[in-house]
Amino acid sequence: MKTYVTSPSHHFESYKVMRVRINPLEHEQIRACMSEWIRTHVHGRTIIFANTHVVMESRQNPALAESVSAATLVVPDGMPIVVAARSNGYPMGTRADGPGLMQKVLAHEDCRTWRHYFYGSTQDVLNGLVQKFPDANITGFHAPPFRVLTSEEDTAIVNEINASGADVLWIGLGCPKQEQWMFEHAARLNVPVILGVGQAFDILAGAKKRAPRWMCNTGLEWLYRLIHEPRRLWKRYLVYNTGFIWFYLQERIVQRFRQDLPYKAS
Repeated sequence: MKTYVTSPSHHFESYKVMRVRINPLEHEQIRACMSEWIRTHVHGRTIIFANTHVVMESRQNPALAESVSAATLVVPDGMPIVVAARSNGYPMGTRADGPGLMQKVLAHEDCRTWRHYFYGSTQDVLNGLVQKFPDANITGFHAPPFRVLTSEEDTAIVNEINASGADVLWIGLGCPKQEQWMFEHAARLNVPVILGVGQAFDILAGAKKRAPRWMCNTGLEWLYRLIHEPRRLWKRYLVYNTGFIWFYLQERIVQRFRQDLPYKAS
């Protein structure tokens, strides 16, 4: 049985799901990595939370695939990705979701000295998020307009984030926008940890309700979200989830077939 690489200073174990490299880490291991990066003042370490949407979108979006490949960590946010980890010999207990990690970090006593910056969503959501975590050291937040920024606006937000002295930059732009934003901006940011957490801002601020804990723990959060936002999410969950199952099973069959082939010395 394989074990986790628990020290953030070591090389990370990984497995592949449809060519996407996944690091089988849970919340506590990720938080340990963040702590090490902040302590050593490294800059531009990025964390992507991979679910079936990220994996399937990477198959047809070269820009996203490049962004995911370049990330420091790609962790399993989604029970199908966790199941893939277990089938590859990694003893994962549960998924490493973005909202869950964000809530734990912002509320954890050991993380009180970390400085946080929020980028994404709307001004109302960000105001609610700040109020939800009064003890967190939040040094800035910004809700970008729903359009492509000019080069001047882009430079201004980078300068603002750097001037805030943030240790952790939380990005809530949604996939694939947030992953590509991190890839394009990481080298310009003097921030140790950059994470794309999608809908976490809305959930933690109370703007959106999250599925009951039992649905999150059993991999049914997608169904809860689909019921509440069918027009926006039907393609993501019905098409992408079905496609994921099909392609993943094909991948596993090919892997098993190759393992069963007799070895021939060259």
